[in-house]
Amino acid sequence: MTVIDRPIDKAPVTKARRFSRKPLATVAVVVLIGALIALSATLGWKLHQRSQIDEAAREALDTARTYAVTLTSIDTGALEQNFTAVLDGATGEFKDMYSQSSTQLRQLLLDNQAAGHGTVVDAAVKSATRDRVEVLLFIDQSVTNTANPDPRIDRSRVSMTMERVDGRWLASNVDLP
Repeated sequence: MTVIDRPIDKAPVTKARRFSRKPLATVAVVVLIGALIALSATLGWKLHQRSQIDEAAREALDTARTYAVTLTSIDTGALEQNFTAVLDGATGEFKDMYSQSSTQLRQLLLDNQAAGHGTVVDAAVKSATRDRVEVLLFIDQSVTNTANPDPRIDRSRVSMTMERVDGRWLASNVDLP
């Protein structure tokens, strides 16, 4: 029998086995669920971080407001307590600078019988991380001395950097721009 003489198979031609879409759909659903879980975890982590930074900013802002009043309120009758309170709320460069200049400042205040009382008019957070917050404060300070016994109001804008040190917010830089 030659090729030409071979009988033709009249059986219907069957298609190749059809590829099932069920496993592909299952894989797609699993991948989608995994992606959603990863996205949710990432967003949750970011939200938690933002919450921690917001809390740090609030704490540092409150401390900066209180510290600004301490820094701008001076009474020659209680200079030692004033200087101790200022140094207790300071750290780093600012603490070093204030410690070095405190002897001259103390004498100047005594010689002029100077007194001052600061009031924070407004304050805002300029930037924040969990351990470092920059605060901008607007302060009115009522000042009297022997040359000007009537109170004079000095208005100041103060930029203060607060750093968390051993769980406390301390001023590491105070600048009057």
